[in-house]
Amino acid sequence: MCGRFVVAGATADLVTMFDVDLPGDDLPLPSFNVAPTDRVPIVIDTIPKGSEEGAEPVRRLEGARWGLVPAWAKDVSVGVTAFNARIESAAEKSHFKTAVKKRRAIVPATGYYEWRAIDGVKTPHFIHLPDGEPIVFAGLYEWWRNPAAADDAPDKWLLSTSVLTRASTGRLADIHDRMPVFLSPELIDEWLDPATEGSEELLQEVSQGGVEMEERVEFHEVDRAVGNVKNNSPALIEPI
Repeated sequence: MCGRFVVAGATADLVTMFDVDLPGDDLPLPSFNVAPTDRVPIVIDTIPKGSEEGAEPVRRLEGARWGLVPAWAKDVSVGVTAFNARIESAAEKSHFKTAVKKRRAIVPATGYYEWRAIDGVKTPHFIHLPDGEPIVFAGLYEWWRNPAAADDAPDKWLLSTSVLTRASTGRLADIHDRMPVFLSPELIDEWLDPATEGSEELLQEVSQGGVEMEERVEFHEVDRAVGNVKNNSPALIEPI
């Protein structure tokens, strides 16, 4: 968890919804079957280089590879399995601890898929909020410098991200033992603020802040076609 999700909103919708100051170039298109290593939209707050002390952060909408690649990595392969980060240990893991302190993101989603196992048979479900309301995942991000690329090459810098997860509770625990950390709207600014140093206290705050949203989720069984990354259409989220 979570290994597939849906981002159905257009770029313009995301810009408006999250008060984005600077939309990036070449943002990923909407997708009904986002898989690890795909590019996904994320929202981050950054202080421009050369800004005076106390300058306001700029809110950016960027496209990021799903699977966090830390700055110390020799190649991008280390991010293949790092699409999720356990909130209970992220602040201690070398892969994520720097991002927890300095580089936190939100990952907007229409919903996500989870496979429920009963008697050894796994059935996909689509988990979402009512009436198409977006879910905001708490995420992390990093910039990775490609040592093989020329300084002016477009692939010189790679932006990547991970979704934080926690133990499932309530109705979602019947589907899977892990779930994404839903970020309460009231905590988005604090979570993104680059002047706020990430800490265990902040992680606990956002984890608990998503409980109310978790209680509002709905879910239904969907077609097994979602298991094939080649399938990508609105039909994937329809109840069977």
